Amino acid sequence: MLSLKNIYKWYNTGINRTFVLKDINLEIKEGEFISIMGPSGSGKSTLLNVIGMLDSANEGTYVFMNEDVFKLKEKQRSHLFKTHIGFVFQAYHLIDELTVYENIETPLIYQNIKSSERKAMVADMLDRFQIVGKKELFPSQLSGGQQQLVGIARALIVKPKLILADEPTGNLNSKQGEEIMNLFKELNREGVTIIQVTHSEKNASYGSRIIQLLDGRIEAVESNPNQLNGLNND
Repeated sequence: MLSLKNIYKWYNTGINRTFVLKDINLEIKEGEFISIMGPSGSGKSTLLNVIGMLDSANEGTYVFMNEDVFKLKEKQRSHLFKTHIGFVFQAYHLIDELTVYENIETPLIYQNIKSSERKAMVADMLDRFQIVGKKELFPSQLSGGQQQLVGIARALIVKPKLILADEPTGNLNSKQGEEIMNLFKELNREGVTIIQVTHSEKNASYGSRIIQLLDGRIEAVESNPNQLNGLNND
């Protein structure tokens, strides 16, 4: 599904070069559930942002769905992202001025999907996440767990092949966090590829592989035998 080769990312500070990612080589197959771990400042979120096309690398090659991402024009890259990738953030990133319904609908508007079709797709999502009764509420009127459900519903509405989750349970209590992780597990069983960044050993254990980052490098890649049986390789 995607391949990162010799990825380097740095920032120039005066005459010094500060590396955030160093020589990242990674292949991810369709249907995998990958957990990325490492201490603060190890490059986890930057790696996720490069994979999600929110950031680019200074050096290296990134192939996603047979497309050489860094060689694409911005419009082509944006189309690839909007069509295949859903992002779930720790801080939810919902639009405060929009209702739950409107937040979930937003990605479909960007894709120029007809109003009647949008209505049906949003209704399905509201139903699936059992938040029909919340559709007219604003994010500030929801609990953290409910806001994260809306964030996931918004990410899923475009039927992405890949979900990128950056500390998806970081602002939730343990029960809400477990519900979100079980939801990811269910989505993965349905064939959605998931890459999550997490500090939590428990959350990481949902992945079929755990990638340990340190100082911008991949220190180790561990297979998780408990999850490999459920892997849906393509």
